[in-house]
Amino acid sequence: MSTEITGRIASLRAFMKKRGLSAFIIPSTDPHSGEYVPAHWEARKWISGFTGSAGTAVITLDRGGLWTDSRYFLQAEAQLKDTGIALFKDRLEGTPSIPEWLGSELKPQDKVGIDGWVNTYSEAKSLQNALAAYGIELTTSDDPFQLIWEDRPALPLNAPFILPLTYTGLPASEKLNIIRNQLSKNQADGILISALDEIAWTLNLRGNDIHCNPVFISYLLITQENATLYIIKEKLTPTLTAYLNDNGIGTHDYAQIEADLRHFPGKSIQISSETNLTLYLAATQSGASIINRPSPACLLKAIKNETEIEGFRQAMKRDGVAMVRFLIWLEQTVQCGQETEISIDQKLYELRAQQALFHGISFDTIAGYQEHGAIVHYEATPETASTLKPEGLLLLDSGAQYTDGTTDITRTIALGPVSEAQCIDYTLVLKGFIALSQAEFPQGTCGTQLDVLARQYMWKAGINYGHGTGHGVGHFLNVHEGPHQIRMNHMPALLQPGMILTNEPGIYKAGRYGVRTENTMLIIESQVTEFGKFYKFEPLTLCPIDKNPICTEMLTPSEKQWLNNYHAYVYAQLSPLLNEREKAWLAKATAEI
Repeated sequence: MSTEITGRIASLRAFMKKRGLSAFIIPSTDPHSGEYVPAHWEARKWISGFTGSAGTAVITLDRGGLWTDSRYFLQAEAQLKDTGIALFKDRLEGTPSIPEWLGSELKPQDKVGIDGWVNTYSEAKSLQNALAAYGIELTTSDDPFQLIWEDRPALPLNAPFILPLTYTGLPASEKLNIIRNQLSKNQADGILISALDEIAWTLNLRGNDIHCNPVFISYLLITQENATLYIIKEKLTPTLTAYLNDNGIGTHDYAQIEADLRHFPGKSIQISSETNLTLYLAATQSGASIINRPSPACLLKAIKNETEIEGFRQAMKRDGVAMVRFLIWLEQTVQCGQETEISIDQKLYELRAQQALFHGISFDTIAGYQEHGAIVHYEATPETASTLKPEGLLLLDSGAQYTDGTTDITRTIALGPVSEAQCIDYTLVLKGFIALSQAEFPQGTCGTQLDVLARQYMWKAGINYGHGTGHGVGHFLNVHEGPHQIRMNHMPALLQPGMILTNEPGIYKAGRYGVRTENTMLIIESQVTEFGKFYKFEPLTLCPIDKNPICTEMLTPSEKQWLNNYHAYVYAQLSPLLNEREKAWLAKATAEI
């Protein structure tokens, strides 16, 4: 594979030389700033061989580098071996930023190329300013991969499908009116929405264009008079066309969006700086004044309505049944010593697929046994998959897409005897998980203010983790949803009732094991006092937490009570859906400690 990668890099360098470029930057994104991208835009993966979901490759005429975060350090080290691309561990002290590295590698007046379709306006502007300090010019270029990637996958042509009102709770026409009211308040004549989950939510449509995310490739241009969906024409079925017409939505070809933005007829257009550079600049060329603000759909879809919330609750029940049946099966079969990280993933998929309204997984399952559990976003392959033994820890992070909701759950499971160190770390994670689960907080709180609750006990032990503690979850949409998050770095989005969040602290000890426990939670109102409104979390995930690795002496009475209450709730919700044998297992798994 390394020989193949070096050949691809040589092709890119030939492209760069023809255009007078000394470096080219390849991000992981697509024109819609997606986390998961269609194979057509997986250029960073193709050029580097690194398959993680986050990272940026930089190729100069004689060197290469890849920047990624702590979730992927171990994976990247292995996949970049012998490619000539160095790993730069992003956010660690001593790691240069991309502009700093380019400043040391290039000369003043050198040119660095980017593809304006896959870099946002804000990223390009920041990069341009940083490189200017070294006298280096940032320039937009043709997409080099259109020329050098001979077998590049085509854009998907799957037709979107309609999500009925029984699941959405609000018709598309009403959502468009709400957005138009926001535009009036912002004095905008129109708005371009390019984020695929925002388009899907607004139009009550879902798709199959992107792995794990039920969205479809498109743009949506909304004015006070019209709404236009820019979509590949082959995707339009008669049923879909009739639905769009009924909701006052016209269609143009996907490739027409740049030209139409250049001739936008209004006096002002709202467009986020997180839109790709090419379309942002096209909007500025129209002569309309630019209102640089996020799309209102971002926050609107994050606050779930009652129909969506009830859908989540029902989806979690079915997902919980699948998880319980999986855990029973795992407990029995692991003794045989024949199951691998891949085979258990397949079994869990099979059990979820038996549930009503199942539409696939919400992200690639992470099944990490022992040392593989320390790789935060580990994905087993036939070459790397470990065989499970009746000992040690298995970290299992998985989720599903159902018509009525999206699930995301992590359980760390003791397959047999575990070490004292494993028990201590497991309990430290559990204590932080419970602390965040128990939180009550005033109106006006952001996720950053709660993050320490999950980390406090491991911090006292000199331990930390490099990923966020919680992220939003879409309603039969992307499993990672903003604008709200719980993490150490400042996230200004306020936490509001109706938002869905995960709670997933972890400990990862390279080469030994990893521990993570995760529930999906709903923000609900708690109380109103003379000091204002207070909110708290309702657990949505329904699955027992393994009690075997817990150092019970490390738990306070309050923590034990929370765990017992949670387990009683899990049993009450799931037992009516199970047979007698499954109920007996669940009763034992949820018994009080």
